[in-house]
Amino acid sequence: MPDYTNELGQPIGQALPNWQPSTVPPRSRMHGRLVNLEPIDLDLHCADLFDAFALDTDGRNWTYLPHGPFTDIDAFGTWMAATCFGDDPLFHTIVDASSGRAVGFASFQRIEPHVGSIEVGYINFSPALQRTPLATEAMFLMMRRAFDELGYRRYEWKCDAHNAASQAAARRLGFTYEGTFRQAIIYKGRTRDTTWFSITDVEWQARKTEFERWLDPTNFDTDGTQRTRLDQNR
Repeated sequence: MPDYTNELGQPIGQALPNWQPSTVPPRSRMHGRLVNLEPIDLDLHCADLFDAFALDTDGRNWTYLPHGPFTDIDAFGTWMAATCFGDDPLFHTIVDASSGRAVGFASFQRIEPHVGSIEVGYINFSPALQRTPLATEAMFLMMRRAFDELGYRRYEWKCDAHNAASQAAARRLGFTYEGTFRQAIIYKGRTRDTTWFSITDVEWQARKTEFERWLDPTNFDTDGTQRTRLDQNR
């Protein structure tokens, strides 16, 4: 990063004379080739999501989330109604474009348009979504909305420091590790150190090119195996 100084010779951040606040994310669909991200809807998505999450038979996908797992659909629906319909976090259901079924969700949260910062969080990929191109495309669609459509400068990913899978996913998707905030929160009756990652608008074009290359159908052979990794050229 270039060095900037003020009239006193002190190092300072780059001036942003033309900065305009980012746009609040709309409650609208994001279209992809493999998935669509739809504003979460209790009537449309509750049953599909409950069935998809039930494939996680030991509930391990909920370990690092503030709530869950849920053993019956009524409890899950009650939680959805109480949690998933605000403006921040702004939940979207991940829908498999081929089957039309909901297979996971994610949200925009800690939305700060005045400084151009936004976080992707409360991610739960059902077993039907995990480790698939659909999951990667879902994350790409959310990044593309934040950077290209809404003008954010900073896109964050945070997770429990014990959640090795989430940290690996963040690095694969192109996030940069920034540090660990010790004893940051308490949830489910236990302490949590929180690991922070980010992508900035300066880095976005390179990441966008990686996603578009990796998601291209020609990057997969006839049985769906990737020919090159997403992070192949990093």
